[in-house]
Parts: sequence; C-alpha cells; structure tokens
Amino acid sequence: MDTDTSEKKELEILLCLSKAIAAARHRADLWEIINEQLLETFGASYYTICLINEDGVTHSPFLYSTEKKIRTITGENPIIHQRHPVHDGIFDRAIEAEEPVLFNMERLVRQKDIPAYIIHWYNAGVKEMMLVRICNGKEPKGVLYLYSRKTGVLSGNRDSFLNGIADHLGTGISNILANEKIVQQLTEIRKYKTRLEQENSYLKEEWKKERHLTGNTVGSATAMKEVYDLVSKVAPSEATVLILGETGTGKELVAHQVHEASRRRDKLMIKVNCAAIPVNLVESELFGHEKGSFTGALERRIGKFELANNSTLFLDEIGELPMEMQAKLLRVLQEKEIERIGGKSVYKVNVRIIAATNKNLEAEVQAGRFRSDLYYRLNVFPVVLPPLRERREDIPALAAFFMEKYATNAGKKITGIAPKVMAKLMAYPWPGNIRELEHLIERTVLLTSTHHITEVSLPVKNKVLSSQMGMETQVRSLADVEREHILHMLKLSKGRISGPHGAAAKLQLPSTTLISKMQKLGIRKEHFVDIQQQGN
Repeated sequence: MDTDTSEKKELEILLCLSKAIAAARHRADLWEIINEQLLETFGASYYTICLINEDGVTHSPFLYSTEKKIRTITGENPIIHQRHPVHDGIFDRAIEAEEPVLFNMERLVRQKDIPAYIIHWYNAGVKEMMLVRICNGKEPKGVLYLYSRKTGVLSGNRDSFLNGIADHLGTGISNILANEKIVQQLTEIRKYKTRLEQENSYLKEEWKKERHLTGNTVGSATAMKEVYDLVSKVAPSEATVLILGETGTGKELVAHQVHEASRRRDKLMIKVNCAAIPVNLVESELFGHEKGSFTGALERRIGKFELANNSTLFLDEIGELPMEMQAKLLRVLQEKEIERIGGKSVYKVNVRIIAATNKNLEAEVQAGRFRSDLYYRLNVFPVVLPPLRERREDIPALAAFFMEKYATNAGKKITGIAPKVMAKLMAYPWPGNIRELEHLIERTVLLTSTHHITEVSLPVKNKVLSSQMGMETQVRSLADVEREHILHMLKLSKGRISGPHGAAAKLQLPSTTLISKMQKLGIRKEHFVDIQQQGN
C-alpha cells in the first residue's frame, strides 16, 4: 500500500473515530469504541488509559481492557486500578515526550524499580508496550497504553496517526468527565431536594403538635438561675448535653434553649421520643431504611440522624431505649457515621446530641438496663432540672403566665388569681411539675366566668403519682425484679458465678441454670465488671 493510500485510510479512520468519540457520554461507550475499533487498527491486544489525578502527583486508570467485560477504576485487579506515582519512570516519560514511546517488555522488566503494573502485563504475556500522551488542548491529561503479545507490531504505527487518535481521546474523556460531574451534581440536588422536603414535612408535623414551649424563661429561683447559667456556658460548644429531671420539669424546653443559643441555631432541631417509638421501628426511625429492606418498607426513608446532619438531635426519654439499640447508638456516636437498614453505603453525619431522661441512669446502669459505656458517652455535660416543689417562688409567675396565655386563647378577660387560690398552688407538691401546673391553669381558665380566678380544683393526693419523697414508683415486671436480684448476688460474690462463694450458691441454683437465666435476661460480663468496680 503506497503512502498516499495509507494516509487516506488513516484520515478516514480518524474522521470515523472522532464522530464516535465525540458522541460518547459514558465510559462504557468509549470502552466499546476502543475495544471494537482501535485495538484491531493498532494491532494491540490490550490497552489502558490512565489519567493524572487531581493531586497532580499520582495517576490511576480511567479505562482498561481485559478478556472480560468492561473494568473501570472499581475493577477487580488491585494492581491495575490502584494509584501510582506520576514519576514512576514509565508514565512520566510518556507525558514528557511529544511522540509515542515504545518499550520492549523483556528488556524493561530487567530494570530496577519497575512499577507493579508493568510486571502484571508482562506476566499476562505482553511482549511490547507503546505509550501515547493524551492531551486536552495543550495540557497533558494522561497516557494511552497499548499492549501487544507480539514484538514488532506496534512499531508499525505512524506517530502522527497515534497522536491524532490521542487528541480525540483527550476531548472525548473531558466530555465524559464533565458529564459524570453533571450527573453527580444532579444526584446531589435530588438528595438535597428530598432532604428539604422531609425537613419541611417534619416541621409541619412539629407545628401540629401541642408543644407547650411557651413560658420558657419564666422563673427566677436560685436553682433555675444555675440552670440558665449552665445552658449559657454549654450552648456555644459542641459538647453532648444530658438533661436530667422529673417528668414535666421542662427538659425539652431546655434542649431548645441550648440549640437556639448554639452555632447550629439556623438549622431545625430534630426530636426523637425514644419512649414513643415501637421497638421494631427504632432503628429505622434513627438511621432510616432503603426501599424493600423489610416488610412494609415501600420507599426509602431518611432517618433522624441524617435529617439532623449539621444540626442538633434531641433524644428524649433516652432511658427507654432498648439495649440492642443502645449498642448501635453508641457506635454512631463514636464513629460519626450511619448506615440505613438494607443499605450498602455509609454516611458521615455531623450531629450534636442532646439527650434527656427522667430516670436515674446510674441506677439503670447498675441494674443492667442501660449500657455504662453509652452513659459515659452521653454524660459529658449534665444539666439537672429542679422539680417545681424545690422552686416554689416561681409558682406565682408561672401561674400568671399560663393564666394570661389560656385566657387569650379562650377569648376571656381574666386579670388575676385570688390570694387563697395562690396559697393552695404554693402548698401543693406538684408531682407533675410545670406541665401539671400548666394543665391545671388551662382547665381552671375554661371553668372561670369572672375576671379573677377564685377557685381551683387541685387533684386528690395520689400516692402513685406523688413524688414528694423523690422515689420512682412504678409497676415492675418479674423479669426486672429477677434480673436486679441476680445482679445484686453477683455484686456480693464479686463477679463469681460458680464455686462455694459464687452467685449460684447464694441463689441455690446450679451454675448452668444461672448462666442460662443470665443469657435470657441479657446480663453480660460488662455488667459484672461495672458492678465489681462500684462494689470495691
């Protein structure tokens, strides 16, 4: 074939390839073009296209061929798809050369410090390798590696023809990378849109609820001044806050105050009531789930942790969280990442935690109902809210505030509370604390037909509800009682189960029976260690 005919054929190939490459929008499109048209044209067996990474000091594959289907940088061979230095003695020679660089593999592998990918292709039977610089305009972007199982094949290609192909590849690769970036941005936009929709839905649900968050700064008792001082100190930080106090003392209110005074105030604070979620739905509520991950999962759902990213997550009634979920919550707090149920991806989250409970968590830890490691993780900055009976001087201001609020809501003009009524309010123990006072005033306002509240119907003293002695009175299950008794025996036995001085002997049980009961009740070794340390 004469020179003119050869050049004409090369020009036809270039024109055909330029159209095909320009139309490629995905890596798979370009892979097919190279595998089905270029390899045969060059007489090559395999190829690799490597691009310089954003760091400027390493390069990694963009596409490469094998005897199997397409492989990209997520391929199976770690030697091929890992990052390599730009200055590895091979890649940099091609980048600096204006013409293709040809290597004899037999001689190349005898040199020192040869990159691992060269050894890989040599072991695959490659005899000859040619490298062609790929540019986008005048800027070098990467290298096209051509491999042949025979010697003398690649050297027959004209340099100008190879350079022309490389230039078209540079343009095509830039188009594909731009398209991938657009797809990634669209995906991020869709995720952001979904997040906004879910945040909006959550906000609407919150507004529908009777939040009772008004009157949040009413109170001048010394105990409350100490609480406000603690809130002002911890709010600007990122520290985890644990709010402790009886039911109705305003723990959610304080959580809102911490959030509103923090650097995350511009984001919505997300709330989870751990006591109000069915046990089988707690994990989904916190971490979300993928569509079809379990029966009833008809669509993907983002969990509260993901929803609270870069904001605050309020875990109310944390003492009610099941033991299994306590372990998963601890992992999230430690690793700062979550995984949706049924998902394969891990998502990093930046969430500030505020937890609250009306339980004595130290006692719960000792009884084996709350993990000690989670307790210490949450108990970074405790804030203890005083019960209303310990801040009685705030009762007149609180009662007046609630009276004005509910009189306005009811369209009534009530201007004051009679002294005898106020005396009764001051003398009552308020087992339900501020919440009970608020509900009582609301009911009284509805029943009052004059401009002053002259009568109030206080609840009859109820020993079950009253917390004057600061004791938690509740119906306990047999399993809880049995568990606490076993743990007490373990404490007396210093963690020993069997033997004459072990817990089994004290309980008059075979050690195997005791171990079986412990497994059934969820008593683990960590509980022995904690109890033993506390007992010493």
